[in-house]
Amino acid sequence: MSTTNAGLARKLGYTNVRAFLGGEPAWSEDGHPVYASNKFVEKGNIVLLDLREGDAAVKGRIPRSVQITYEQLDERMDDIPRNAPVILYSDSVDDVTDAYEDMKDSGFKTVAMVKGNYQGWVASGGAVETGPIFSTEINWVRKLGKGEVSVEEFRKATLGELPDTYIIDARTPQEIKDLGIFKNTVNIPLDEIPKRMNEIPKDKRIFIHCSTGARADLAYRELIKNGYDVKFLLLNISDPECDCPIIMPE
Repeated sequence: MSTTNAGLARKLGYTNVRAFLGGEPAWSEDGHPVYASNKFVEKGNIVLLDLREGDAAVKGRIPRSVQITYEQLDERMDDIPRNAPVILYSDSVDDVTDAYEDMKDSGFKTVAMVKGNYQGWVASGGAVETGPIFSTEINWVRKLGKGEVSVEEFRKATLGELPDTYIIDARTPQEIKDLGIFKNTVNIPLDEIPKRMNEIPKDKRIFIHCSTGARADLAYRELIKNGYDVKFLLLNISDPECDCPIIMPE
């Protein structure tokens, strides 16, 4: 998406435009922090962890948060769904930063922090709840957003078990060459979709994927505007949950 957005900026008249091609994955993999918006903390389909010790969470906590102290995190790691967006907060910058790095090192793809920790949340006017904590169990269920296809349904399509379904891989040809392509899938890169719509059948349902879902979402929006019956996969395809058979190009 970086190059696409940079191109749009140039078309709008901006002349000093650069794109960070590595994006958020490269940023976080290099150890730099990522912060969630307050709106996402409040309403997102997330796992929100309170890392503070003692009775701090009883005195005041962010609604929906689960108290797993920093000391408990390592032994509770397997209780946290790997495909869930995880957001962390504490009273200690060191604790939350170390926890963030530990989770990234353990293979969690989507981890962020509350900006300013608990104190920052309160200072920004965020809601707070108090009182006894009756459970520290994590009950998270993946909720599909508008236009999303489930992993199960997408997998059936790649296996040829859903008739009248046309699957588009919106990644670049170089990505296909390096990583392969799912079975029963056609490669149409995101930037080629507007000029190749005559290849996309309107009498079939369309599933779109890319590497993480970001480009697939953009392609979905373009096809919806043009009257297609379309859904997109919002998932990192390197996630173990996405175990569709892959064909390597010759």
